[in-house]
Amino acid sequence: MQFHHHGYVSQDPRIVAAAGTGVDRPADLPDEMDVLIVGSGPAGMLLAAQMSQFPDVTTRIIEQRDGRLVLGQADGIQPRSVETFQAFGFAERITAEAYNIAYMNFWGPDPENPGNIIRTTRTEDYGLKISEFPHLIVNQARVLDYFAEAAADGPGRITPDYGIAFVGLTVHGDGEYPVEVRVRHTAGPRAGGERTVRAKYVVGCDGARSGVREAIGRTHVGEFAAHAWGVMDVLVNTDFPDWRTKCAINAKAGNILHIPREGGYLSRVYVDLGEVASDDNHRVRQTPIEKVIEKANEILHPYTLDVKEIAWHSVYEVGHRVTDGFDDALDSDRSPRVFLTGDACHTHSAKAGQGMNVSMQDGFNLGWKLGAVLTGRSPESLLATYSAERQPVAQHLIDFDREWSSLMARKPEEISDPQELSNYYLATAEFPSGFMTHYTPSAITGGSEHQALAAGFPIGRRFKSSEVVRVSDGNAVHLGHHAKADGRWRVYAFADAGGARLREWASAVAPLIARVTPADADVDAVIDAKVIYQEAFDELDVLSAPSLFVPRTGPLGLIDWEKVYAATPNAWCPTDIFDERELARDGVVVVVRPDQYVAAVLPLDGVAELDAFLQGVFLAV
Repeated sequence: MQFHHHGYVSQDPRIVAAAGTGVDRPADLPDEMDVLIVGSGPAGMLLAAQMSQFPDVTTRIIEQRDGRLVLGQADGIQPRSVETFQAFGFAERITAEAYNIAYMNFWGPDPENPGNIIRTTRTEDYGLKISEFPHLIVNQARVLDYFAEAAADGPGRITPDYGIAFVGLTVHGDGEYPVEVRVRHTAGPRAGGERTVRAKYVVGCDGARSGVREAIGRTHVGEFAAHAWGVMDVLVNTDFPDWRTKCAINAKAGNILHIPREGGYLSRVYVDLGEVASDDNHRVRQTPIEKVIEKANEILHPYTLDVKEIAWHSVYEVGHRVTDGFDDALDSDRSPRVFLTGDACHTHSAKAGQGMNVSMQDGFNLGWKLGAVLTGRSPESLLATYSAERQPVAQHLIDFDREWSSLMARKPEEISDPQELSNYYLATAEFPSGFMTHYTPSAITGGSEHQALAAGFPIGRRFKSSEVVRVSDGNAVHLGHHAKADGRWRVYAFADAGGARLREWASAVAPLIARVTPADADVDAVIDAKVIYQEAFDELDVLSAPSLFVPRTGPLGLIDWEKVYAATPNAWCPTDIFDERELARDGVVVVVRPDQYVAAVLPLDGVAELDAFLQGVFLAV
């Protein structure tokens, strides 16, 4: 963590000084704003945290509840989400309170006594193998708390406006604030009263029954599957030996997905309630919790559950639906003004642990784009890439979840290979972990002409970090972990041996970066450039690096000592990033978007190509 560059700080350095709209932020919802976020779920709160990094943009978030979420429904946190938490500054803290999934065990009928279950497979969780970030279980309410803290502590000082419900909206063809939004107060002295506000952009983060989706004429495409599950968060005593290990249980009596929760005692249990009749008309949702517990005990036989307390429970039917578009640009040439995220545009079962995770990535994808457009860094056309990128991701999620849900709901007689479910769980690991998202070429994602120069950083995929040595102090650090969710682009220059070509590149690129950086801003305010040398750290001198990598920042003009790295392993860093990520020893440049996805791979002599790419992303200032 870097701080003090704006002067000595004695308080918590995570709480940055308020700036822009964060100064004297009005308590009441204003009549006009740049961005109105509807709903304070995972996508909405991440979006608010991201927009708080753009204090010159007026952003408000409304929520019809009268306060914070007390009990969250989602709880699975995939490694990609923890990576995102790291960018927002709270990965370590939330990991400390979460349940870390180390193993997943699979249970099936005992061949000698099919009425009983036995453990058939014990597998290491995929999070241990594919990332430095863990696979966690933690209450959604706590995730929202952390994002709310990030939003409130950011320079924009964004806090939710609770007790305000969305009623409807109209998008007008002109005007500085073309989206007219009707809201109603649901709590406090104004409860029941309605008013109209205006915004430049509106983001619907308001769930599966989204009023914003309905207002812009978008519809869910898909249907409910004829299968129901009961779900309960419970405190129990049991003789089931794997109660603190994630388990998929397939029994003659049905199926259970069991997930231990944070705190050492609480667990979530998904209980198969079987096929739903075509004329059920959702009556299965009224299944009493006593019936769910009774069914769980049937499935677990010969083990028993003695439920001491039920923190939360529900019954749901598996649904797989994707909205026909994630913005309001309905076959028109105008740029979108209204966007949909999360359950407002994709719904699915809960058992693959994807809902909250994919929703947060919706917010991450959209947030930096809104900030870039509203601060004049990028053209408005950038906003069209949100739906173009995220809608295919949602469809891939639905396809995966449909297959996983079908495997989970099978009867024992339908299973020919007892290892099939565990094999599928491990074979598809990168998808549920959040690492399979692959954005196709666009104005912000380049082509693959030079991919071979950095085979380990696939273009369109998230930037997979690796350890390097910080030259200034010899510490081993993860290169990607230095990149925070501050809306900046990253350019990583991997130097040629000796650095001669790197020096020529830096001299030519510095003016390109200056062209898109406001004159009164730090040189790295828009594009943060770093260099990774092949030599050992003790053979290098930070102050001998090109000035692009040793900028003077802040009002005091202090030298930034944390942009120069070495790849040669030492006692603290056992890896060589050039080898680990298959980087060309002649040097290569990797451009990374603010949401941590690789945007371009270019050679050191590809300055003209970099110039062309930047011109497609940024407006000159």
